[in-house]
Amino acid sequence: MRVGIIGGSGYVGGELLRLLLPHPEAELTTVTSRQNAGEFVFTVHPNLRGATQLKFTPPNINQVAENCDIVFAAMPHGKSVELVPQLLETGIKVIDMSADYRLKNPDDYDRWYGWKHTHPELLQKAVYGCPELHRQEIKNAQLIACPGCMSTATILGLAPLVKAGIIEKNRIVADVKIGSSGAGQKPTVASHHPERAGGVRPYKVADHRHVAEVEQELNLLTDEKVTVSFTPHAVNMIRGILSTIHAFLKKPATTRDIWKLYRSMYQNERFIRFVKFKKGPYQLPNPKVTMGTNYVDIGFEVDPRTRRIIVFSAIDNLMRGASGQGVQCMNLMIGAAEETGIESQGFHPM
Repeated sequence: MRVGIIGGSGYVGGELLRLLLPHPEAELTTVTSRQNAGEFVFTVHPNLRGATQLKFTPPNINQVAENCDIVFAAMPHGKSVELVPQLLETGIKVIDMSADYRLKNPDDYDRWYGWKHTHPELLQKAVYGCPELHRQEIKNAQLIACPGCMSTATILGLAPLVKAGIIEKNRIVADVKIGSSGAGQKPTVASHHPERAGGVRPYKVADHRHVAEVEQELNLLTDEKVTVSFTPHAVNMIRGILSTIHAFLKKPATTRDIWKLYRSMYQNERFIRFVKFKKGPYQLPNPKVTMGTNYVDIGFEVDPRTRRIIVFSAIDNLMRGASGQGVQCMNLMIGAAEETGIESQGFHPM
């Protein structure tokens, strides 16, 4: 398949390049960037030096349509909304890495993003790109809305509990730690290294926009309304997310009971790993262990005194939280083995 990346100069674009260049089922033909047009891609992504002689080109719909069968749109939120319809009109399949088509209710864009969606007719057509929840729909989709990184970790950590109906669905709290690459390539005063390093900074502590897609997807699993409280923290690492989720059991449950729920939903999932050990330094999920991989590491503890279950879900925000998940969706769309090109095991130590 001929593949293109629109907006290939950012961190997500760089990861897509790294994954797609050696992909046996993909021929990377086009990488666009307004700012870097004419430059070799390795001038922006130095890890790709020697891997390709591709140059960035200016974004041009006609040229993209002529040279691509599938396009990854790796642009900031609010930028894909007008470009994606133009791409779809040419017959191209699109995997959108932004939030512009994730939410089904157009009113949610006013509520959570502060702008009115100009193509609400495409929101129902778009498939939320989480393979564990929407595998069959992804296979037949023309438009994939790739999930948010913090949303991915939180949704997959909670899904078995919500689906089984064993937790109080209005008492769920997700405390999420995220590395600096999640803020994108352009720094702000808050993300500037001297300000970020050595600290833990809570931000957007209520009404974070990822809540919208977390609740949307979890509510598809149950008839009882799910409400999630969600607070992110910027921490002193570059890659990785750890979502620590607190929920309350409706009735007492043992560790064995909880294991059965997770295994029944995820036992055949290639990229879900269960992490709960009594030996070694990584007894519960740690994002350090997922760096460079498409894995979601999930573990939990049960507090019988308060009937609380604490779920830990760890991912690499640029891989499973973005580019790796996007390529996983592409594999499903083209009929390739789901793990093609994204089987890396990561590094240790890191």
